[in-house]
Amino acid sequence: MNDDLRQDSSTDDMIFSCWAMVEELSTVFTLEPGDVVSTGTPAGVGAGFDPPKWLVAGDTVRIEIEGIGVLENPVIDEGNSGRS
Repeated sequence: MNDDLRQDSSTDDMIFSCWAMVEELSTVFTLEPGDVVSTGTPAGVGAGFDPPKWLVAGDTVRIEIEGIGVLENPVIDEGNSGRS
């Protein structure tokens, strides 16, 4: 966030492998292309700081997955989002 590294992890750190999760989940429902499996988050979330460090309008969040690419998004005030 704002060039401050908050989280740094790998799928190697997960308790269960991606393959094991897909295998288990597919026993109870059909996984389709584009489905997202939410698995939790590594240490470094804003609530874990003392005091907490919440996102505010003007912040920039950058996510990078090695070998895939980068996604960068600004945090905007919901009242100024331009949505109707």
